[in-house]
Amino acid sequence: FSRKSAKKRHKSIPQHSIHTLIILKSLASSHNPIAANSTTPLHFLPRIRHPRAKDRLTMRLLFLLLAPALSYNLPSLPPIPQRAANALLPAFLSASLVFSPPANVIPLPTGLGPQPALAKELASGSGSRVNKDAESLLRYGLPGVTKEARQLQAAVEGTKGDLASKRFSAARDGVKKAQSMLSGKTSDKIAAATSDPSAAKKDLASMSASLQSLDDSLATAQNVDRGSEQERAAIDKAYASQASAADMLNKVEEAMVPKNYKVEVPAEYGNLPKLQGRAVVEMTFKKEGGKPFDIEGTNFPEAKMKMVLDGYSSPVTAGNFVDLVSKGFYTNMKVQRSDGFVVQTGKPSDSVEGYVDPAAADKPVPSIGRGKSGERLVPLEIMVKGDKAPFYEESIEDNGRGGQATVLPFSSYGAMGWAREEYEANSGSSQFFWLLFDSDLTPAGKNVLDGRYPCFGYVVEGADFLRDIKEGDEIVSAKVTKGKDQLYY
Repeated sequence: FSRKSAKKRHKSIPQHSIHTLIILKSLASSHNPIAANSTTPLHFLPRIRHPRAKDRLTMRLLFLLLAPALSYNLPSLPPIPQRAANALLPAFLSASLVFSPPANVIPLPTGLGPQPALAKELASGSGSRVNKDAESLLRYGLPGVTKEARQLQAAVEGTKGDLASKRFSAARDGVKKAQSMLSGKTSDKIAAATSDPSAAKKDLASMSASLQSLDDSLATAQNVDRGSEQERAAIDKAYASQASAADMLNKVEEAMVPKNYKVEVPAEYGNLPKLQGRAVVEMTFKKEGGKPFDIEGTNFPEAKMKMVLDGYSSPVTAGNFVDLVSKGFYTNMKVQRSDGFVVQTGKPSDSVEGYVDPAAADKPVPSIGRGKSGERLVPLEIMVKGDKAPFYEESIEDNGRGGQATVLPFSSYGAMGWAREEYEANSGSSQFFWLLFDSDLTPAGKNVLDGRYPCFGYVVEGADFLRDIKEGDEIVSAKVTKGKDQLYY
């Protein structure tokens, strides 16, 4: 918004809020030296936390040191109150990352603002706790899952969080709650809602057995010394049992999706590949010269990641990604951005921004056109919680639904997004990014990506490697290991 409109709101908005909004607006201007200088070293920023009492002085000094470099050029404003500086710092740090894309890479968004969700399961913008579990978010993204299954899911997933915090009694309570559902009418209702009730009953029985094993391990962990070898062994067994129960939960919920379920896509995108359901992609990375990947002091010769792509909420975006992977487009491509906020790749050369279909000359020009060098373009695709299909070619704010929850939120480390030019909704082609999610820079209710960029999948294995994947590292292998047959035009 303009400075003039901010003054109009002066009476209803606190003074420090006006300073915050106007300063963030200035960050996006062409006069901002941080935005103009792609080499500004901001790698340390993601580790900075929200100000605590003992850290306020240090952060206050940091802000006062950095602020003059922004050249706000707002002489008509009174000095910024100290409490405004304190309140603004976390947003300022986040904005610095967003506004500092490297040269020749499609930038991420500049807009900031709250994105409150409408449901707890989409906790990127709901309440004080953020659901960061990629597999949980994927489960909540499945269509057709019943209320009873969701209740069972909440109980099973809750045990994982309690186990991680060593709240063994709470985890056992969660197991008890889940077991009560599996032993009563709830279990019959869940099985009846699947495409194969007989198979679902067997999976639910297996889940019950895994939960019993989980409870046994939790009981052992409760009765041994904290920090002992016995406790660690019991926790490892508990995690394995919980993962087994969650796998059975996946099978049951996936069986609730109607057979041949396909999200409706407008006819004008008929030329683009689309994904029906989900697919799995695996990638392997290597560093130049055979250097290892250092993950918390442990060296690995290569980085391997497994990703699940979602065609239920992003059929066009996920379909294009899976299509490009199957074509070998990303194989031997180098990472082009790694700045502590995202890891990004997909730009084939300095002169071409995205994928150019070699057969494009023989095909009619799509409704959204082609890129400057003939690149295949992908429309912006957003699906809001509760909708039956995505909307296209506009952000959630442009669609008049700002603040509503997207089906898949950017709230997990390794969430995958489709990159595009800042002010062009249909400029995406082949560049994508993994978000290095940090709940301190992306707190609940203030996710700057949901509804502006499509989240089309998550890293479900190997996400920790993103911490040491740097610019210049190479994707030596990219393969579709499941779901390639789900592509269609």
